[in-house]
Amino acid sequence: MKFIHTADWQIGKPFKNFGDKESVLRQARLAAIETIGQLAKREGVAHVLVAGDLYDTESPAMKTMLEPLERMRQSPGVSWHIIPGNHDPHRGQGLWDRLLAHGLPANVLPHLTPEPVMIGTEAVLLPAPMRRKSEVNDLTQWMDEAASPAGVIRLGLAHGSITGFDSGGEANNPIAPDRARRAGLDYLALGDWHRTLQAGPATWYAGTPEADRFNSQERGQILLVDIPAARAPVSVVPLTTGAYQWQSATLTVTSAEDFDAAESRLRSRPDLSVLLLRLDIKGALPLAARAELEQRLTRLEAALFWLETDVSGLLVRPTLEDFERIDFQGVLREVAETLKAMAEDEGQNAFVRRRAEEALVQMFLMSQQSGSTA
Repeated sequence: MKFIHTADWQIGKPFKNFGDKESVLRQARLAAIETIGQLAKREGVAHVLVAGDLYDTESPAMKTMLEPLERMRQSPGVSWHIIPGNHDPHRGQGLWDRLLAHGLPANVLPHLTPEPVMIGTEAVLLPAPMRRKSEVNDLTQWMDEAASPAGVIRLGLAHGSITGFDSGGEANNPIAPDRARRAGLDYLALGDWHRTLQAGPATWYAGTPEADRFNSQERGQILLVDIPAARAPVSVVPLTTGAYQWQSATLTVTSAEDFDAAESRLRSRPDLSVLLLRLDIKGALPLAARAELEQRLTRLEAALFWLETDVSGLLVRPTLEDFERIDFQGVLREVAETLKAMAEDEGQNAFVRRRAEEALVQMFLMSQQSGSTA
């Protein structure tokens, strides 16, 4: 049996910190569903397992609630098997009851109770839907005793954190690390982690099909799973579905040349328009180079889909040449000298030193601008 394992779509997720790019990122999550449908058709897959968190919240607006359903409807040859996760648990008269009352496409199959469901004649699906945002008990435990016909592939579908494995997930829902072995599962499809990860011989987190945060999955993926027969070796192949790339990098600079090289490498990339980059810049620069860096980062911000910089670890070290280029006289020159002394005073409060450095940079930029317009 061949199928697709995916999770953590979180449709309706807000991206408030991204300004006018928020709507683009929200739409990308919907477009990923269409990509999954296209890949399913290409790979000859009839079933997609969605391991929780289809929605970002259990009370989405009606339009948000219906949008993923319409994308799945566009792939009538694919059955979409879905369980509720910690973001969209199944509560009485809640989201999933609203969906059922509204009516679902024939190929969208939510599994809201922990009971075996045959998928064709090849496999039995053992779902572990969440009914609360957090669970004390392991919702997959029932799979150990679940009966299935002889020779049928056993598939577990759950959302939560493997006990003692790591703390990278969000759901407070423990899952035994050896659940696949205990329950005789050929494959345990998990959701909660937002990056693709193997948690055991037959246990995988699919990650999210469209990346949504820094320091996690850089690009969205799904898993193409192929199980020839019950108890046979499992083939798991990640497939890229994400349109946007999320990366974090640290750059240490001591001269303008250091940034030249890094910028040249970055600008040579063909994917700048879909790149979200969090850049942590450390080191120390003369005042003129620091001011120039500010302007170059502004241009880079226009070239990338999103650029987020942290220069809190970048020190300003004004040189005599810097001060000779500042066209300030009298009191303003004295202010600049005072700021320089504050920025270099290691006994000074770190916040005060940082503010002094920022003020020096702005004074330098003002002096250059006034000089160019004179």
